Amino acid sequence: MGFTRRHLMAASAASLAVPYVARAASRDPILIGEVNSYAAFPTFTMPYRNAMVMAVEEINSKGGVSGRPLKLITKDDGANPQDAIRAATELVRSDRVNVLAGGFLSNVGLALSSFAKHSNTLYVASEALANELTWQDGNANTFRLTPSIYMLVAMMIDDAAKLPATKWATVAPNYSYGTSAVKTFQKLLKAKRPDVTFVAEQWPTLDQINASATVAALAAAEPDGIFNATFASDLVAFVRQGNTTGLFKNRSVVSLLTGEPEYLDSLGSDTPDGWIVTGYPSAAYTAPGNEAFVTMYKNHFKDDPDWGAVIGYTLIHSIAAGVGRSKGLSLAELEQGFAGVTFPTPFGQCQYRAIDHQSTLGAFVGKLAKKGGKGTMVDFRYVDGASVLPPDSVVEKLRPKS
Repeated sequence: MGFTRRHLMAASAASLAVPYVARAASRDPILIGEVNSYAAFPTFTMPYRNAMVMAVEEINSKGGVSGRPLKLITKDDGANPQDAIRAATELVRSDRVNVLAGGFLSNVGLALSSFAKHSNTLYVASEALANELTWQDGNANTFRLTPSIYMLVAMMIDDAAKLPATKWATVAPNYSYGTSAVKTFQKLLKAKRPDVTFVAEQWPTLDQINASATVAALAAAEPDGIFNATFASDLVAFVRQGNTTGLFKNRSVVSLLTGEPEYLDSLGSDTPDGWIVTGYPSAAYTAPGNEAFVTMYKNHFKDDPDWGAVIGYTLIHSIAAGVGRSKGLSLAELEQGFAGVTFPTPFGQCQYRAIDHQSTLGAFVGKLAKKGGKGTMVDFRYVDGASVLPPDSVVEKLRPKS
């Protein structure tokens, strides 16, 4: 479906600064083709798409990019790589988009990255987290906005290392995101705490967790701590079964993504207390940039933004910045324009690093709590993505030589 202007008001006075817009737009739009799991994961992707549309409207109302308006075309990927490639092929060959974007699941993001490499298309991964996307399987055509698994785990690892737990168990979905998350947590925690051991691993199939069996297996291993990387419906089922059986009582839990409003809303009164998580405190974070973003989003959609909204909004602004910095729309010109470009976010300026095309967007680390029967993040802090990335010498060894 195409979006340029859909019952959206003009950008509010609270909007973030947009340094790359032109004063007047020409007739030919810059086409952004976006592929995502809209039907499979609507809790995340609907606010994400809303915020993309809002950002397109904001930029176009100020003159577009380099004198041209943005136009967004979205397609569903069916939450699987094969459908994602079919959608991307349509966008590139039929719609003739200038930039390809999207990808919620890591395996989909990796597939789109490979497609971009072989079709000579610039691809900006929005939410796919796998480390390989910008490191082991990285390529010149691919950039990533969201913090990687390595970055998210590194943001939490000092907190995890301070916990008394020495025997750890892990639970994660059995695909690229989950395996990468567990491997990264084990490696980084062992580096901080050589005394820890890992006594159990559970690998439920994505969106098909057998919560009873998973919880029973973890309890049987008698860990002191649990690292969780499940999300969406699997997370809800896991937490409810764990609460019922007492799995989390007197145990430390470190959990990726669980502090994102999308998942806290689903957990509701079942939200466990005290888990160390990554997430987004939405309106509770009162820094001026985030307050402006929250106000704009609420004015448009009558609701507080979720993390998906942050990613969708920032994705469009990052693409606008990269295109605005490019001398033209050929692949070579876009690659040069995107590498090293800075762009605005609700949390300040970020950059697509030239060395690996990973953005420096950060995330929040805090603890879970319940307030008024709803889940929330407390004791949170924003961690700059640049602060947790490894040195360039390490990245150079991880990333394939071109």
